[in-house]
Amino acid sequence: MSASIHPSVSIHESAIIDAGATIGKDSRVWHFVHICAEAKIGDRCSMGQNVFIGNKVIIGNDCKIQNNVSVYDNVTLEDGVFCGPSMVFTNVYNPRSFVDRKSEYMSTLVKTGASMGANCTIVCGNTIGKFAFIGAATLVNKDVPDYALMVGVPAKQIGWMSEYGERLDLPLTGNGETSCIHTGAKYTLTNGTLTKEEA
Repeated sequence: MSASIHPSVSIHESAIIDAGATIGKDSRVWHFVHICAEAKIGDRCSMGQNVFIGNKVIIGNDCKIQNNVSVYDNVTLEDGVFCGPSMVFTNVYNPRSFVDRKSEYMSTLVKTGASMGANCTIVCGNTIGKFAFIGAATLVNKDVPDYALMVGVPAKQIGWMSEYGERLDLPLTGNGETSCIHTGAKYTLTNGTLTKEEA
């Protein structure tokens, strides 16, 4: 069985794509990338130098995976996810070299539009909410709300981010309203949950 690669995909000659992998149209695969056989990658994705994509991985459309990122089994990236350079996913919570825990892989879901900064770590078994923003070198060990701005070790929410990628003038908790100066979209905070209305 050969890989299912759209003819518009750009692949560097040093990349390894195992038979059975799926890559959508207009995606780009750069130097020394390895994509395993069962991986499913959408349209217009970019995989930077030295990226690894495991078997049980689903990647949506318009995702950007920067250099030196390994996307291991049981990780799902929805559309428009940004993975910063050298950020880390895990899929076993308590690994030991002497103990086979492949049957204990925990799933990680990164929802639409989320950004994960350089060198951050996402501990398995958690969900990153849509358009959340994970700061560089942050350690995420719990679920992240939609639009949340997270920094630190372990991660702590310090604010809210717009879909455009700018910090919003809203309190962390309670209620409030504001608009994105770039798009005009209105954001409403209700009892600590942020939602967006189209302009």
